[in-house]
Amino acid sequence: MNLRRALREPTGRPRVDRTLRAVAVPLAVGLPAAVVVLWLSTTVFPYLSVNHDEGVYLQQAAMLLHGRLFLRTPFPDAFRPWFFVVDGDRMYSKYTPVPAAVFALGKLAGSYRYALAGVAAANAALVVALTRDAFDTRTGLLAGIALLGTPLFLITSATFLPYAPTTMLNLAFAAAYVRAVRRDDRRWAALAGCFVGLAFFARPYTAVLFVVPFAAHALLELARARPADRSLRNPSSLFDSPTFRRIAGRYAVVSALGLTWVGVTLAYNWHVTGSVLRFPYAAFAPHDGLGFGRRELLGYERDYTPLLALRANARVLWSFATQWTVAAPLGTLLAAAGLGTFVARARATWSGLGTTGRPGLSDLELRAVFAGLLLSVVAGNVYFWGNLNVLAELDNPGDGFIALFGPFYHFDLLLPLSAFAASGTVALASRVRRLVRARLDRSQTRAVLLALLLVAAPVLAVAEQRAVSRPVSANADLSEKHAAAYQPFERRDLSNALVFVPTPYGDWLNHPFQALRNDPSLRGDVVYVQDRGAAGDFRIVDAYDDRKLYRYTYRGRWSPAADATVTPALQRLRVREGERVRVTTTVGIPDDTRGVNVRLEAGDRAATYSLTRTGDDRATLTWVVTPDGARVVDAVGANLTETGRTRVPVDGAERVSLAVTVVQPGGSTFTYRLEASMLAANGTVRTLWPPEERLCRLTVHCGREGTYLPGETTLDGAFVNATVETDP
Repeated sequence: MNLRRALREPTGRPRVDRTLRAVAVPLAVGLPAAVVVLWLSTTVFPYLSVNHDEGVYLQQAAMLLHGRLFLRTPFPDAFRPWFFVVDGDRMYSKYTPVPAAVFALGKLAGSYRYALAGVAAANAALVVALTRDAFDTRTGLLAGIALLGTPLFLITSATFLPYAPTTMLNLAFAAAYVRAVRRDDRRWAALAGCFVGLAFFARPYTAVLFVVPFAAHALLELARARPADRSLRNPSSLFDSPTFRRIAGRYAVVSALGLTWVGVTLAYNWHVTGSVLRFPYAAFAPHDGLGFGRRELLGYERDYTPLLALRANARVLWSFATQWTVAAPLGTLLAAAGLGTFVARARATWSGLGTTGRPGLSDLELRAVFAGLLLSVVAGNVYFWGNLNVLAELDNPGDGFIALFGPFYHFDLLLPLSAFAASGTVALASRVRRLVRARLDRSQTRAVLLALLLVAAPVLAVAEQRAVSRPVSANADLSEKHAAAYQPFERRDLSNALVFVPTPYGDWLNHPFQALRNDPSLRGDVVYVQDRGAAGDFRIVDAYDDRKLYRYTYRGRWSPAADATVTPALQRLRVREGERVRVTTTVGIPDDTRGVNVRLEAGDRAATYSLTRTGDDRATLTWVVTPDGARVVDAVGANLTETGRTRVPVDGAERVSLAVTVVQPGGSTFTYRLEASMLAANGTVRTLWPPEERLCRLTVHCGREGTYLPGETTLDGAFVNATVETDP
């Protein structure tokens, strides 16, 4: 009997039953959110997205799992990942480690993607719980359903980006804050301080914008708790009041724990950048960050004026309202209705928001905090030029990152938008029900309401399908391109391999090839390295001399566009060495050829020749590289005539290339270009074989659009084949 009493509250309601109900409703939305996001992550983003920050966070997560904050190597130029700062022989991410730590927890559970599911579940459950705290259980459940139908939530949560984890910490702070205030419990206050401090560590500015409305409420509560006979000119006298002392103590706990994590953030800055106030992102790009004026990141520079900021943010918010809310734009309209209902009720009971009421946090005040989030997040983002960069073109909000991922810098708005959309739905349904009941009897009312529901359901379904399918389809198309690009890796055993990868976007790893990430030791089963020229290539080969060598290459132009597909290849490389390297190159010569020019290059020096065909539809050239230099020594199927320097000096490590230009009728040309890394030293020559091969139209130099892959040429009669011999 005593146990039974212990499980009952004064109202007689079983405490266990109430706890189960309190947990069951958020879980009813959180679990489907986890399933949907995990499905999206594995099917739409199997090779990650075109936002290459994902690779940065996953690289950082792997480092944390190995107990590392830095990558260390004597070859940072060859191993530098995207968005990593180089500091001597060490490299570190421009991002703080908190989101990466969240993803690392997923890996500990079995897969990084489990973290995405867990974060989505937590965010959905917290939105339900907080909306229930501000309204009621029914509205909380509707808010969770609205969140599940929001494209911004689904797409961003399915990617390894920091916005959903940071929002999870912010929402956890909010939930703990509400309970700390309403239960006057310092344990919840301590949790609130820890969560907001962690959110600050994750994304400082995001956390500050989120906490502003809560801080405003805290100040309001302190003001209401101030004894009427106490003067602010003597602050110590305020603590004579037990109520003020209790409330101030609670907020002191929140502040102390929050500031502790702020201190951890600053200590991390000092450890990695050498300065307490220098954040890693500023070490990477000093002019990338908050504020107006000159903003710059990796050579992209803008004068971020207040007018430009307002224009960019207006475009972003318009895109949010019309494309990225639930069943857009219906979700936005419902949220506006809910916000309007709140404003009307707040006006009617404005004394509850004044400074003379009782301390605490009423439902109406919590709704005011939600409305405050709309103001703080929207206004604060104007000061951040990242909202300009999500738009590829200012006048086209359907392009750029925003077209694929939505306005992710405004991710924290999902709480107030979901809550007010749910309350707007409830208010609209209640008004319709009252209007119908005032004119019809009960049976007629049921029939009319059912008919309205049958009409509204397809409209909502179509709007939701349009809102979600567009970004899902666009990202899925890009994933098909990624799958084709990574196909050679799916078919090969690359144990104990060293793979040279191309750098189409500059001197970075994982940009764009996010799936090709190194173990934090840089000694994993597979090591990926940038192609850094002949000298750099041989230094890497010598440092990893026990590994099988490969070159990843492709033909085509790599770009974010889904239709910019490439044809990939993974070539086995070997080091060939001898006193002399003898290369035999056979090329196709079409019948209508007007002339053939040959150019042998090493660095900025070249030897030139001309060919006159004497045989069939091909010519075979033999060129030799020795420590004394390189020259073409023989031609089969053509007469070889020297037209310039006959020998090219090879000084140490060089890229030695042979270019054979075929002149066709009308002056059009195509060029076979073979380029091999050579190292002439100590009386021997070393080469990485096979060479890179190109087939270029109208130029002797072409990018990867001209990469030659056997059997893949589109030029009639064109082909190239090269073999190598080395003298001992």
